[in-house]
Amino acid sequence: MKIFRILVVLLSFLSVLNLSSFAQTDTVSINTIISKTNKVLNDFPTEKIYLHFDKPYYAVADTVWFKAYVTENQNFLSGISKIVYVDVINQKDSLIQTIKLPLVGGVAAGNFPLSMENYKQGNYHVRAYTLWMLNSTDPAYFNKTFYVGEAIDKEVKTHISYKNLSTDKQEKIDARVQFKDLNNKPYANKNVNWQVVTSYTTIARGRGTTDANGFLTISMTAAQKAEYQLQKGELITTLNTTEKDVVTNSFQLKNAAVNKDIQFFAEGGNLISGIENKVAFKAIKSDGLGINAKGTITDADGKQVATFTAQHLGMGSFTFTPENGKSYKAAVAYADGTNQNVNLPAVSGSGITIKASNADADNISIKIASNDAFFQANQGKLFYVIAQSKGVVCYGAQTALANKEYTTTIPKNKFPMGIAQFTLFAENGKPLSERLIFVQNKNTLSLAVTSPLATYGPKKKVKINVSTKKDGAPVEGNLSVSVVDETKVPLNEDGATTILTSLLLNSDLKGYVEKPNYYFNDTDAKKVGDLDLLLLTQGYRSYSYTDIIANRIPKITILPEQGIEISGILRMSNGIPVRKGQLLLTIPDKRFNLEGVTDPVGNFKFNNLVFNDSSKVTITAKYNVNYKSMAISLNGTPAPSVSRNFNAPDEVLNIDSTLTSYLDNSKKQYSYLHTLKDVTIKGTAVPKVSHKDYPALSGLGQLADHEISGERLTGCNLLINCLQTMATGVTYVDNQFFVTRDYNQGKKIPMGVFINGMMVDVNQINTIEAANVESIEIFLRDELGLVNRNNNINGVLVINQKKAPKGTKISKSQLLDMLPKNYEVSFSPQGYDKERQFYMPKYDVPANLNRNDLRTTIYWNPKVITDKATGTSSFDFYNADGKGQYKVIVEGIDENGNIGRSIFRYTVK
Repeated sequence: MKIFRILVVLLSFLSVLNLSSFAQTDTVSINTIISKTNKVLNDFPTEKIYLHFDKPYYAVADTVWFKAYVTENQNFLSGISKIVYVDVINQKDSLIQTIKLPLVGGVAAGNFPLSMENYKQGNYHVRAYTLWMLNSTDPAYFNKTFYVGEAIDKEVKTHISYKNLSTDKQEKIDARVQFKDLNNKPYANKNVNWQVVTSYTTIARGRGTTDANGFLTISMTAAQKAEYQLQKGELITTLNTTEKDVVTNSFQLKNAAVNKDIQFFAEGGNLISGIENKVAFKAIKSDGLGINAKGTITDADGKQVATFTAQHLGMGSFTFTPENGKSYKAAVAYADGTNQNVNLPAVSGSGITIKASNADADNISIKIASNDAFFQANQGKLFYVIAQSKGVVCYGAQTALANKEYTTTIPKNKFPMGIAQFTLFAENGKPLSERLIFVQNKNTLSLAVTSPLATYGPKKKVKINVSTKKDGAPVEGNLSVSVVDETKVPLNEDGATTILTSLLLNSDLKGYVEKPNYYFNDTDAKKVGDLDLLLLTQGYRSYSYTDIIANRIPKITILPEQGIEISGILRMSNGIPVRKGQLLLTIPDKRFNLEGVTDPVGNFKFNNLVFNDSSKVTITAKYNVNYKSMAISLNGTPAPSVSRNFNAPDEVLNIDSTLTSYLDNSKKQYSYLHTLKDVTIKGTAVPKVSHKDYPALSGLGQLADHEISGERLTGCNLLINCLQTMATGVTYVDNQFFVTRDYNQGKKIPMGVFINGMMVDVNQINTIEAANVESIEIFLRDELGLVNRNNNINGVLVINQKKAPKGTKISKSQLLDMLPKNYEVSFSPQGYDKERQFYMPKYDVPANLNRNDLRTTIYWNPKVITDKATGTSSFDFYNADGKGQYKVIVEGIDENGNIGRSIFRYTVK
């Protein structure tokens, strides 16, 4: 409840450390820090997103079902944004599609089919965000990796392993690939051609023959400092399955050569001489996963001062007392037998730090420790401790430095469940030390899932009961439910992405977290300690206290979306804005009309529109006097650039072998679907459209710096979004394209966009269907400078559309209709994704029992609401034919931001 939210804020002003040596009255300085922090946290709340998926992986032709939970401070369901976006991005960091969903009460349900046209076997990741999140310099987008297998008419199954043989001078990777047919029979003595492609350039190629077991070893080499490196490339193999048929497979090489690294992190932030320091470490491979390590710490004289051993996923800790003026080095031995020497952080001769212990179930133990030099220089000065969690300051205290060490305990019930950030300040407000603690308290939503029976038969009706309670009292829960056949969809629960891992852990931490659900799955004392190590070695997302105290408030450029909005400006052909211009917006398929009027500077805006994706929208100014001399320009919609997958360590190299049981079922489930084989048709080549066909671009060079063929745009829904990721050497900022090299050097002159030889506004790109594009040429330089100077641009994007067939005569009126009307614009803006219902067969009719039911997702319901008075709800469904263990996963949240998750299993036999 919001009342609870206010009370927590008030309590933060009243909390003081319960030590006699601590000052008992707050000063203006600590009140200033707390009040400024609270103002920023409340005025600029942080939204977080979690997507609950029906299962962790899929096959081509499946449908992905999900529910979005969007929260704000204290995990309350967000009332800030009313729209959530979900991007699907492939392993090459290209955007496949964007789904736009309306948020109602902070939640939304959606899905996307994995069509045979747009998806193939490989790794993908989902990114979810609201436009409000784009204001943050480090937004907590939801990111999740999922992989897709393929079994429809599959001819070749592969398994690959790498061996890194690189030296300082030469990059060398051996790949051992096994080829099998769908019945697991090796392709023996078959010819294979291979090539390594980096940035669309072939840097190595060769051929070989598989052995009797279908294996082929491929040796790839390149100079270490070559422009195109193997590790950034893709291995593409072409196997001759028959004399006429060939099958192509591709493998990423980015993790073929695995390097290792180890980092050391002093508790509180700095190594301080003269006092005992706790030092955490994390050893990881270049693929982002942890690796076991052990070693010794020695000083510059070679004297051993500590030893260390990793205790979980390459993480561990040790303690030692560093001496002033000395440096320290770690001799590291990795689990794979390699060794490395690494310098520890420099030792500070004067300092103070904050330490913490989280071993007690009910209290957090806090210690403030300073060394002699710092104590002598700062004795009697004020210091503050402030703790915040989930967008609220939960604790504040101050002391005059009278002793070198202070220790106190703080009840965990002062904090919501999740990460609490403790910061130690000097009296001038400068942050000196920071410590993260995960507060595991009882503020969770208690979810109980039961069923009348423990065992059911195939295709039998199953009833599931759910109850939601908080502190023993019933509460209304907003839940989502997935039921899967666990025999076909096995999963290591430690690696699961859940509502707990997302909203309590990942969204607050920077970087990748390996096996996040390990810390929530049957928690014990060891896992509490392992989680503490994670927080000692991981960065934290938060507003900067230095900026808050200096009154540098966050910059807001994008307001929260309250619905679909279309805006722009109406100008005369000479560029003068039209004041009080009349506009009419129409959506034909909804029989919807809306009138609008421009403001004094020609701006117009249509708010709170509701239409589905692919709807056609027309805006016209033809009801104005002299309308033919008017022009409408539309504003673009901001969108985050597509970046690398932060959860890339979760990607799977050998999908065929990883999803064996799942793909065997998929082969049977989709046996009625087939792929069309390529057919080569020979004919006269059609001349290729290029910039050379247009006089306005004759000053450009003969060859573009980069070119994107129309074939590469297959599956692209919104061309401008695809260009942001596919246009090499180009940066997209503030609805403009820039030459990256020049932009980074401060030259912020936008590139010119030419469609069929005519320079247009960037927004015109949205009116072009990707399927109609022949090619896109990218000119990062204009050697003669003619095009750049004439148009006041820097760089050129040329979009060449496919030419219409010749020989068709049209009338003058048809010709005029084809010419663009500046006073009218018709386009298909992104609307809401159409809601679809999850298919649930019913076997209450005997005739239906004869059908094969090979479903892996047995039941999906994103809209389970428990009764507010009783906290209960129930639902039923029918099993599939599969026998074995079925898993019911229930996740959700209540109106006070308490989240919960529960798993229930039953048997089908």
